[in-house]
Amino acid sequence: MKRAIFPGTFDPFTIGHYSIVMRGLELFDEIVIGIGINQTKQSLFDIEKRIEMINQTFKNENRVSVQKYDSLTIDFAEQVGAKYILRGLRTVSDFEYEHTIANANRQLNGIETVLLFTETEYSFISSTVVRDLIKYGRDIKDFLPPGVEVD
Repeated sequence: MKRAIFPGTFDPFTIGHYSIVMRGLELFDEIVIGIGINQTKQSLFDIEKRIEMINQTFKNENRVSVQKYDSLTIDFAEQVGAKYILRGLRTVSDFEYEHTIANANRQLNGIETVLLFTETEYSFISSTVVRDLIKYGRDIKDFLPPGVEVD
């Protein structure tokens, strides 16, 4: 079985993240979405709300699960039995960062990182953009996965 993790803070989980997971399911048998606990980041949504939103998104997809973790991503991957890390790329600067991290992860424990380019229509969407839209009271429904609403 090919199991991958899709790590991130997902504050919130966007339609771009959703697209990467759905496309990843064509490559992997199972994807564990790992919500990393990052004490240095100020989150808009608490971790339980993020888990709830992602579970709602994938309520009809039994090959996707969600867990939180407070460790190195490679340790989380090992904990859940994943041999791959799935990541999305929006920009050239994303590539440089992901390339460096992928090389370090492979050096540390041999895990492979699979990078998928974000679809063009989602390339400008980030959790930061969505948080800013929420802050200023703008409609964000087109930026979220189908069926997900933010309170």
